[in-house]
Amino acid sequence: MKVDNTRVSAGARQAERADDILAMHRAARKGGTAQVLRRLAHRTGTVAFLLNRSGTPASAPAPPPGSAAHGLCLRGAREIAGRSLRSVAVDEGGLTGLVLTLDDTGQTPLLAVVAPRPAPPGLPALVADAASVLGLAWQAEDVRRRQRRLRAADDRVREAVLQLLMNGQTATARQISGALRPALSEVVQVYVVEGPRGARDEVAHRIAGSSEGAWAVPCPVYSDHMIVIAPATGSVPAWASESHGYRIGVSNAVPLRETVTGYAQAFHALAAARHRPDRLATFASDQDLPLTIGTAAVAWAESFLAPLRLHRPRRLQDPDGAELLATAASWLRFSSGAAAHLRIHRNTLAARLASVQELLQLDLARLADRSALALALEAAPATAHRPDHAPGDDRPAPALDDLLALPRVEAWAERQLRPLHGPDAPTAVAQTLATWLHMDARLVPTAEALSVSPSAVRKRLARAEELLQRSLVRSPTSVHDLWLAGRALELAEH
Repeated sequence: MKVDNTRVSAGARQAERADDILAMHRAARKGGTAQVLRRLAHRTGTVAFLLNRSGTPASAPAPPPGSAAHGLCLRGAREIAGRSLRSVAVDEGGLTGLVLTLDDTGQTPLLAVVAPRPAPPGLPALVADAASVLGLAWQAEDVRRRQRRLRAADDRVREAVLQLLMNGQTATARQISGALRPALSEVVQVYVVEGPRGARDEVAHRIAGSSEGAWAVPCPVYSDHMIVIAPATGSVPAWASESHGYRIGVSNAVPLRETVTGYAQAFHALAAARHRPDRLATFASDQDLPLTIGTAAVAWAESFLAPLRLHRPRRLQDPDGAELLATAASWLRFSSGAAAHLRIHRNTLAARLASVQELLQLDLARLADRSALALALEAAPATAHRPDHAPGDDRPAPALDDLLALPRVEAWAERQLRPLHGPDAPTAVAQTLATWLHMDARLVPTAEALSVSPSAVRKRLARAEELLQRSLVRSPTSVHDLWLAGRALELAEH
């Protein structure tokens, strides 16, 4: 029996080509265009890369093409563009360059393959098959790139809305949110969700699917946090009660204009959630100090912040009073993370804080001055919402110590610190916290004053966080409230 060697050889070549196509599809699923190019180069002993139609490489082959190879492919790209070809072969010296389009749209890059002459007989067919696989892989990657850009743009807009809310610019935030949908509710609860960085998109997807009217915003300061602003319903939504390993802090219901207060409450609740089996905690409600003081807090805050409000910059590029106020509020809230929150350089942040210190005659290294500024910023936004406040009142503003000496403030202070003196609270925890506050919330001086290690101070502060259900070390922190509470009790004793 005579065997037709020609037919056997053709069948073997077809089987080999099918295996190559299947291998390239597997490479595309595993590593996209980069993996297909690596396999093509390894399989054929050539240099294979993607070339933009402008002539610049769209991928980085290893090894990179030399100047002769790149020039050869550039000639091929120009011929394809000038003559509307789908493929072209260019020979020069000892090299052969094959340049092919990936599809008919004219939007994708070109496949460029450079081989030493003479090129293997099966190379053109293999390169054509690779171009087909690469076209599909590129389109899939391009869709993913566009989706990432859209998500990034959406995150930036949502972050801008969050920042407007944090700065009290509620009307503008509502206009933007109304255009994007869903519109922000008049009364909201704020959630801070803490979890792995890579899971933030999953959190946002779950929220969007199960909580109507909720806004999920990646935190601009803490990469493992998602901030959620949701309509206040009086109950914890399903997505929050099924935490699946996330830790969630929940605020009380607050007016939209007081989102910054809701965020601080949720952040403090998160500190408590870390110590709970269900990893979920709602803010332990207590009246804010400005509300406890009453309208006198507004008069004092307006007088305290007047140099900032009236500040007019000497140069057009310098920050005005409103920018300095926003910078001070962000710094008190996020400490060094304020630079990321405000999207400014850390040197710009330092310069603005120096201006705040100079205008208000403060030393922001002192916890007493930081606490006074924090109270003033908390009380000042309430001016527009207090009908009993008379802006034209010429009476002198009270001093801070006068406000802290009020009997109702003393009662507020006792409630703040009461958990530290319960039967389950070690004496060393209250002593450490008091020393830490006296040392301007600095760790090493506190450790030296107590003759213990900084690690011991950290552990005691962590225990204090658990007892108080407030964040102490990580901003936004309740350290300002605690200092004011301690000062109020100190005044009561005298």
